[in-house]
Amino acid sequence: MSGDPDAEDRFVRLDDGDMHVVQDGKPGVPVLLLVIGHSTGGNVARALAEQRTDAVTALALIDSGPVPDAYIDQGMLGRLLLAPIPGRLLWRLRTEATIRKALSSAFTRPIDIPDALIEATLGMTHRAVAGTGRGSEDYLRQRSLPGRLTALGLPVLVIFGADDRRWRSSSAAAYRAVPGARVELLPGVGHTPMMEDPQTTGKLLLDFATAAGHRNSSERSSDERDR
Repeated sequence: MSGDPDAEDRFVRLDDGDMHVVQDGKPGVPVLLLVIGHSTGGNVARALAEQRTDAVTALALIDSGPVPDAYIDQGMLGRLLLAPIPGRLLWRLRTEATIRKALSSAFTRPIDIPDALIEATLGMTHRAVAGTGRGSEDYLRQRSLPGRLTALGLPVLVIFGADDRRWRSSSAAAYRAVPGARVELLPGVGHTPMMEDPQTTGKLLLDFATAAGHRNSSERSSDERDR
C-alpha cells in the first residue's frame, strides 16, 4: 500500500492478528471488503464473508489448510499441548525460548521472529491456544474450506508456501475446485509468506485487490444504470 495516500483508510488489522481487511471506505460509497486470512485466520475470513454478504466481495487465504488431513503433525509435544490437563501444565512452563522454538516451524527461510509476536504468544492463555486449534479442526471436519468457499461464490486468491512445515502445500490443489479461484505456490517459502517473501506476497495481494475493486466498480455502475 506504500505510496497510496488513502491506504490507512482502507487497510485494517483485526485484533486476532491473523486476518486483515482491505476496504473501500470512500464517503457515500458502500463499504466493501477484501478479507485476507492467514493460517487459521482463513477460517475466520470465510466465516466473516458468510456473515457479511453485504460487504465482503473477495477473499484471500494465505497458507490456510483446506482439510484437517492436510495438517502436518508437530510431534508428541504439539499433541500434548492441545490436551486439557497436560496442555495446561506445559503452557505454564512456557518461556521465550520455548515459544521461539515452537514458532520456528512457521518459517522456512531465515527470519528474525519479531519480539511483538513472541510477547503476544506468551500472553495467550492455554484455553485460547487449545481452543483455537480444536475449533479450527472441528470447523474443517464439518465441511472442507474449498466446499465452504464454493458456496459463497466470491473471487478467491490462495497463496501457499511450497515448503510449508505446518500444512502440506500439495493440499493447495484442493482449492482449484472453487470456481474461478487463483492458486499461487511460492517456491522456497514456508508457512508465513508475508514475512518470508513480502514483495511477492504483497504484489499478489495488491493485484488481486485491484482486480476485485474494478469488478466491484463495474457492478456498481451496472446497478446504477439499471435503476
